[in-house]
Amino acid sequence: MRLTVLGACGAWPDAGQACSGYLVEHEGFRLLVDLGYATVPRLLESVGAEQIDAVFISHGHPDHCADLSPLLRARFMRDEPAKPLPVYSLPGALDAVLALDHPGLLADAYALHEFAGGDLLDIGPFRAQTRLLPHSVPNAGIRLTAAGKVLAYTGDAAPSDEVVELARDADLLVAEATYVDEVPPALRRILSSARDAGRQARAAGAGRLLLTHLQPGTDAYAALAAARAGYDGEIGVATSGLTIDLTER
Repeated sequence: MRLTVLGACGAWPDAGQACSGYLVEHEGFRLLVDLGYATVPRLLESVGAEQIDAVFISHGHPDHCADLSPLLRARFMRDEPAKPLPVYSLPGALDAVLALDHPGLLADAYALHEFAGGDLLDIGPFRAQTRLLPHSVPNAGIRLTAAGKVLAYTGDAAPSDEVVELARDADLLVAEATYVDEVPPALRRILSSARDAGRQARAAGAGRLLLTHLQPGTDAYAALAAARAGYDGEIGVATSGLTIDLTER
């Protein structure tokens, strides 16, 4: 199983960067997990739009799903349209982004598979366990298993026992860390800090932690230091182009 970061900015893309988007590959199958602002241009630098096999969207905020629209256009508005793209999301999460085009224009470009939090999904070679995690809108974390390796991804989520269970003994936890040390009081029930991510990675027994969704302008070294205060495993910060091959560990 291999993870490639397409983008990792929280809320909006910093100059030359992109928001949350991850390409997960195994046995030739290409799964996109989230598609925030500016992720499709990053994707198309190395992979054709028609080569994507499925998409999973954690929640309906545009920094996690806005670029589903250009991906569908790139697959469908061509001489030989690609087959309908399987898209997995919580009910209603993609209503806004799918309504950007004229009604029916891209109806044949995708096959929407809505699921409930807690559902188990088979997506290509991946066994996907979903879990609702606390955020301002319904948000599904995902735990992907293939060939004995486990990757857990939180989407956006406040600290909770549910995050710990999602990441239990995972080889890699990709965790939202919008802030460094303290989340502003008004946002503590919907977002996490790098310090929170470190504590939760330790509680889960995760083998490796990748901090993502840092607010643009955040000091990455400060985020790493805050996470290390609670977790003694390997820690990194997600950046566009970063690749992690879980089968090598």
